[in-house]
Amino acid sequence: MKLCIAEKPSVAKDLANILGATTRHDGYFEGNGYMVSWTFGHLCTLKEPQDYKDHWKYWKIEDLPIFPNRFGIKIKNNQGVQKQFELITKLVAKATEVINCGDAGQEGELIQRWVLIKANCQVPVKRLWISSLTEEAIKEGFKKLKDASKYDNLFAAGNSRAIGDWILGINGTRLYTKKFGKNKTTLSVGRVQTPTLAMIVNRQHEINNFKVEHFWELKTVYRKTEFSCQINRLNTRSRAEEGIAYLTGKEFEIVSYEQKEGKENNPRLYDLTSIQVDANKKFGYTADETLKTVQSLYEKKLVTYPRVDTTYLAEDLHPKVPKILQNLKQYESLIAPLLKKPIPKSKTIFNNKKITDHHAIIPTGVSAQGLAGFEEKIYDLISRRFIAVFYPPCIVSNTTVLGKVENLEFKTSGKQIISHGWRIVYHDESIREKKDDSIKKKDTKEAVLPNFEKGEKGPHTPLIHEGKTSPPKYYTEASLLRSMETAGKLVDNDEMRDLMKENGIGRPSTRANIIETLFRRKYIERKKKNIHATDLGMQLIGTIKNDLLKSPELTGQWENKLRQIEKGVLKPQVFREELFQMIRTLTDEVIFN
Repeated sequence: MKLCIAEKPSVAKDLANILGATTRHDGYFEGNGYMVSWTFGHLCTLKEPQDYKDHWKYWKIEDLPIFPNRFGIKIKNNQGVQKQFELITKLVAKATEVINCGDAGQEGELIQRWVLIKANCQVPVKRLWISSLTEEAIKEGFKKLKDASKYDNLFAAGNSRAIGDWILGINGTRLYTKKFGKNKTTLSVGRVQTPTLAMIVNRQHEINNFKVEHFWELKTVYRKTEFSCQINRLNTRSRAEEGIAYLTGKEFEIVSYEQKEGKENNPRLYDLTSIQVDANKKFGYTADETLKTVQSLYEKKLVTYPRVDTTYLAEDLHPKVPKILQNLKQYESLIAPLLKKPIPKSKTIFNNKKITDHHAIIPTGVSAQGLAGFEEKIYDLISRRFIAVFYPPCIVSNTTVLGKVENLEFKTSGKQIISHGWRIVYHDESIREKKDDSIKKKDTKEAVLPNFEKGEKGPHTPLIHEGKTSPPKYYTEASLLRSMETAGKLVDNDEMRDLMKENGIGRPSTRANIIETLFRRKYIERKKKNIHATDLGMQLIGTIKNDLLKSPELTGQWENKLRQIEKGVLKPQVFREELFQMIRTLTDEVIFN
């Protein structure tokens, strides 16, 4: 009898139906040579300090740092969890083979492995690894079951992540709370949480300390077109007025008029971070709301696996694309032009070198009926993006006009769309009203310039534009997610972001939870879409003098080491020893300084 263990009851039910395990028991299905049971998220967790030594239950600074000789796991203290685990243990003992059907990612692997270790599984284990929950994908996955040992490094990385978070969280939180916590305030410290908070606090300081400066610019209007003077901003109004006096009564002359045809490349397919960024920008959804919504769509078989950090598809998916497009009936008018000719196999979309275990988030082609609210909007984003990548590029005409008045140079520029290409997918008014960071839209009517001829001259109307410098912008969840992805560096270029992802803070699947944890602990707060650091958050970061704990870049390097463990090029023990040494040094610094 083979035992399949899924991560959720709903997934187990789908697996059971496909496998023919149609007899329902309390906690599992059975039939056709299979038993199908489930966890519901984490049944196991790492042991707590007091599970190793009784006196570690109490927060005493003299006990720090706490390092168990060997980390252990235990069943969560929950009656329902313990009942399900006991059942799984009995089923494992009866099974001739176990098939791990957990979510196909690092966290899913960790959840299942801990359960199997605790259940003392002694029989062979296979792994079901699929990117969608459609019947076709599940059947195909069962034909290609892999030996569980293929994912040993994935488990090692997940286990190392959990241990690293335990080491820093337990020791750092106790250390700073006992040393600096006032009025019994808990000062929570974490491997990802603290550098994320530090970015927000640093931005808050920049805003709070910002001093507004006024400036003046010279402009002029020629043939109903505004030109900007190509000199540095002026720091007094009197200098600007001198400029106006110089310009008045002199003719404006066109020095050059240049039009260049260019193209705006298609947006990339969604990974988890980019769908969270867009949903926050367009609809104000939190990262957590978006993750839960995409997860729900995944469980309804409407989209592929969500916890991914790639924007590419596997090359063997190319033949399946026409069928997926055909099944997106609500977008028929947009899809019809694509199906008139073969779908191009572009390397910007299909590239095996750019993916590991999963591909970008795309619709599965299963009919999406009756969606509403969050699910409808998120599904629309994913579907339109999938359609848009197969359209031709948007062709534009970029116009640059240079002029002069005596010795002062002026410039204006504009853009005109010649062929909309992929932009046609976003022409719905409801989509166009909301701006997408990867789809930089301008009103094309506003961008069109008159035809100018080199050497033409005429009267113009000079004017002064008064402005003032702006403080840095508060983080939104969208900009914070991007900063976490690139270890605090501001990066707009998609290609460069891809290169930096391995050094990002946290993983795509954990970032939403980190942000929510900071809100829950009242270190940050929302004011409309903006994220503000609270006094408590600023106090905590001000208390932590150790740059290693606060540095997004160094934390990103730790994240890279976890990825190296996943790839099998770094031993977990090396990562653990580095963390041990770091927390030992940190403890001595805080206690003795």
